Amino acid sequence: MAVKIYIIYYSMYGHVARLAEEIKKGADSVEGVEVKLWQVPETLPEEVLGKMGAPPKSDVPIITPSDLAEADGFLLGFPTRFGMMAAQFKAFMDSTGGLWGTQQLAGKPAGIFYSTASQGGGQETTALTAITQLVHHGMIFVPIGYTFGAGMFEIEKVKGGSPYGAGTYAGDGTRQPTELELGQALHQGKYFAGIAKKFKGTA
Repeated sequence: MAVKIYIIYYSMYGHVARLAEEIKKGADSVEGVEVKLWQVPETLPEEVLGKMGAPPKSDVPIITPSDLAEADGFLLGFPTRFGMMAAQFKAFMDSTGGLWGTQQLAGKPAGIFYSTASQGGGQETTALTAITQLVHHGMIFVPIGYTFGAGMFEIEKVKGGSPYGAGTYAGDGTRQPTELELGQALHQGKYFAGIAKKFKGTA
């Protein structure tokens, strides 16, 4: 029976969505794993999004809390807002109280990926503060640690991401994930899928 991994994200300008696509490629490369992309619901009106210059959403399906119970593991992605996950993703997590009450997510592995505008914009605090969501559900946080190897120690190039998970810098919105950042995202997907398989196999 395939291990179901849901990659769930919020992306306003497309940076987190790009990481999600690459993470999916990595997870898809692991045999016995079924991977699906989801978006969380938008909370801002179209008028406001238009004024912010946000492009139209992709056709990736919108997730509901009840969908979460079907998965064996989760990779959660979001941009930062003042060093924490974007309000859209937090609003979705706030809607999962029913699952928390019945402990339907307890014991399931989960990873995190993210984007920030700048190097000091919360690459690690965004991930660190997001872990509280996993803890209260009893989910098991799966970081990538330093398993990405030499890419983790690159200091000559501007590179998002950390031992907590893959990441990118958006800058003023025009900067796109680099080859190195996408490589880390691909690695995270593959690495996480392997861990999720182990959890499923010993359950």
